[in-house]
Amino acid sequence: MTSTFLNKSVINLCNIYMQKLNKQGDYTMLKYLLSIALIAGTIASKVHARDQISIVGSSTVYPFAIVVAEKFGKTTNFKTPKIESTGSGGGLKLFCAGVGTQHPDFTNASRAIKTKEIKRCRENGVGDITEVKVGYDGIVIANSKSAAPYKMTRMDLYLGLAKDIPNPDGSESFIPNPHKTWKDVNPELPAVKIEVLGPPPTSGTRDAFSELALEKGGCKKIKWIKALKKKNKSEYKSKCHTVREDGAFIEAGENDNLIVQKLVSNPNALGIFGFSFLEQNRDKIQGAIMNGVTPDIDSISSGAYPVSRPLFFYIKNAHVGVIPGMIEYVEMFVGDAASGDDGYLSERGLIPMPAAERAELMPKVLDLTLIVGDKSPSKVSKK
Repeated sequence: MTSTFLNKSVINLCNIYMQKLNKQGDYTMLKYLLSIALIAGTIASKVHARDQISIVGSSTVYPFAIVVAEKFGKTTNFKTPKIESTGSGGGLKLFCAGVGTQHPDFTNASRAIKTKEIKRCRENGVGDITEVKVGYDGIVIANSKSAAPYKMTRMDLYLGLAKDIPNPDGSESFIPNPHKTWKDVNPELPAVKIEVLGPPPTSGTRDAFSELALEKGGCKKIKWIKALKKKNKSEYKSKCHTVREDGAFIEAGENDNLIVQKLVSNPNALGIFGFSFLEQNRDKIQGAIMNGVTPDIDSISSGAYPVSRPLFFYIKNAHVGVIPGMIEYVEMFVGDAASGDDGYLSERGLIPMPAAERAELMPKVLDLTLIVGDKSPSKVSKK
């Protein structure tokens, strides 16, 4: 990357933002020009510091990103991107730390960017961020194939894993979770010690599991707890999202493959991870039937499986045109050959977006116009 190339890249990005400024009449766009000037100054002093894309983030998106990155390195003139599995929260923390070669260009996420993360990005002068939805994934509860498969509900998970649960005396109060076995939770479940291996708080999978399984499948099904959200939102979230700390829930880090290995060695344990890891290890493990629905591609893509979520990565627009190959990497990842209905990522467990959704989102992604505002575009209600 030469100084001439750098200067041209910055000029091109400035032109893009000036066009937006002229069209929108939004003079807050000037702050983005200042962000570009900052990255230009930072990188100009380190012209030869980095000519390789840097990616951090979700352990769930990681196996998909690795496949695309390796193909990208083999079939283009760009270097193979460097990818670190840091968890969604950890990745967004690194991503939002600033602009310049010491900061990553992309971050993968197994849940949408949070408002507080957007605020952090803005405080650190990151500028425009483009959201890229790559497909869908289900969060599965799995166990070893050497044991009997589980048939459970989200309420079972809540009553088995929440740190505090509703008092059975009907007093509309909480008690520390007393359940030792799954049979204590539900007489139809086996008399097996509750032992669940799951991701840490920095993981997007943990965030999504807490929201989709514990909160929506547990708390919100109980009227007085649902009402607590309006009275005391922080207490509601704490009671609905906090898992046990007495050994029933075991944080297993960001390495989902390690959870699979531990399930194989301990047939009594259950594990929480993305559907893709179930797909890749069906010879060793099996997914629990959840609320009567088996986790598979059809049930997840249709929304019938109750613990499913979209997957994303985020682009730091200020680095585009400065770090070589960023747009080309995006084009490869979102192309039909990779993430389309018959794309090679579906073989790894990625659930493709419906054709209509892809047709709506992809042009905006490739034009870098699906910008994160005060919240993730995926969280903005459509009128």
